[in-house]
Amino acid sequence: MDSGKNILNSVSKRSHEHEFYTPMPKGYEKGKTKYVVVTGSVISGLGKGIFASALGLLLENHGLSVSPIKFDGYLNVDAGTLNPFRHGEVFVLNDGTECDMDLGTYERFLHKDLTKSNYMTAGKLFKSLLERERKGGFLGRDVQIIPHVTGEIKRFIRKLSMEAKADVVLIEIGGTVGDLENGYFIEAMRELAYEEGDENVCFVNLTYILNPKTLGEQKSKAAQLGIRALMGMGIMPDIIACRAGEPVGEKIREKISIFSNVPIERVISLHDVPTIYMVPVLLNKEGIGDAVIKRLGLKDRVDPQAAKEKFVKWEEFVSKIMNGGKTVTIGMAGKYTGLADSYASILKALEHAGAHCGAKVKVKWIETSDIEKGAISVDEVLKGIDGLIVAPGFGARGVEGKIECVRYVRENKIPFLGICYGLQMAVIEHARNVLGLEGANSTEVEPECKHPVIDVMPEQKKIHGLGGNMRLGIYPATLKEGTKVFELYGKKDVTERHRHRWEVNPKYIEKIEMGGLVFSGQSPDRRLMEFIERTDHPYFVATQAHPEFKSRPLKPAPLFMGLIKAAVERKKG
Repeated sequence: MDSGKNILNSVSKRSHEHEFYTPMPKGYEKGKTKYVVVTGSVISGLGKGIFASALGLLLENHGLSVSPIKFDGYLNVDAGTLNPFRHGEVFVLNDGTECDMDLGTYERFLHKDLTKSNYMTAGKLFKSLLERERKGGFLGRDVQIIPHVTGEIKRFIRKLSMEAKADVVLIEIGGTVGDLENGYFIEAMRELAYEEGDENVCFVNLTYILNPKTLGEQKSKAAQLGIRALMGMGIMPDIIACRAGEPVGEKIREKISIFSNVPIERVISLHDVPTIYMVPVLLNKEGIGDAVIKRLGLKDRVDPQAAKEKFVKWEEFVSKIMNGGKTVTIGMAGKYTGLADSYASILKALEHAGAHCGAKVKVKWIETSDIEKGAISVDEVLKGIDGLIVAPGFGARGVEGKIECVRYVRENKIPFLGICYGLQMAVIEHARNVLGLEGANSTEVEPECKHPVIDVMPEQKKIHGLGGNMRLGIYPATLKEGTKVFELYGKKDVTERHRHRWEVNPKYIEKIEMGGLVFSGQSPDRRLMEFIERTDHPYFVATQAHPEFKSRPLKPAPLFMGLIKAAVERKKG
């Protein structure tokens, strides 16, 4: 009887436990930060990140502090092991986070550096959640999608809002409404609006308007069904952006408005434009920034006049892109050339530099594997280029093709920029063809090569596990005065982001720095070679870093500026 009484008492106590799980960071104040949630319907790849970045730019121009966050539904903890062919480039943040390329878009539009707090994957979420469960962090509760998984998502974004001291947190949910892998993210956003209050959360849905060639007109049914799916999950959009190849007609917008209860002035056409940098101009014309400010009650925090003045600089930049001068052709030598997104940040850095140099940049894709196989000659493929970039990469495929490209531009005095792997290829080519070190190579490509001019540093060889021995994130370098690199940066001490394992072998440094090659930048302790250049060439520069990650529309990366200026000069000649 006593044991039965204890069971009843236990059940009675449990019956008084509530079902809420709303972890709040210490000091969090409801209403201090507002939230804009961006979802996509009908198809993936609509440009949610571009839209959110453009909106963030408009809000920042109004004097608001904006911090973005990207949710990705895949179970990878980060993007570091993802193949560029499947997911585009891996973008690297200052703190070493390997993340989705959308974070690069955010950094470029908002002109700010992001951190690991601005990025979450399902893998990262569940890893954190299960580690907490193993430590007893849920006090014996059965851990469920609702409320615990959704609760952890809300904790993550509220923590970001406090760390960033943000007026607005932009939340981009990857994938498409209806995907199983992002359903709990969307549910978490419904709960966020329930807990924060309707006045503190604004929902935006990007949808796709079909235009079948056989019909010759735009159709909205798929968009309606996608919006219905979102509404069925408890989310009523406040703004709908209709993606399409051509401007979306008034009748289509009216149909979407009626179907979604969204006023017609907040159902906008987000059609294709010549450059993504025109998207803020398009949104500004549609008054979307003002609509969000009004919807979230932020009028007392903004300065409309300052916003207009700041936006002029952006419009001037867009004008430069649209009305660039002479076209220069830059060769892009790599092994992921079948997908432009594999080199997204490099392409953007070229675009930024081109605009500021008054030039249009045309990229010629060079698949180095084809050169390596003998399918095409290096002379033929590089004919007519005004400059060359040897792109980053890993592994042996295409390496000999890259080395041949470096040889060609060195001998023909064509402007050259080597990025990460590109620096290593330039060192190998120099060792082989200038210094006569037959068999020079990287131990990544040929572990037992005769002259390992590129090798893993001794202390890194002790570290095991993919990614464990990589230099990731921002590192300092000291530049040599009187060099081209020093001239471009305009200072002695610089920082750039890295993502690599192999380095110039210290045993060969003295030998390599002969025959016209100079190590123009080193790590502060002089152990790692960060920049090289040639003294017998108009522009031959390479870096072990990834300067493209820090390039901004209004502040181009110095090495890209140098490349485009040199290419323009060559074109004139």
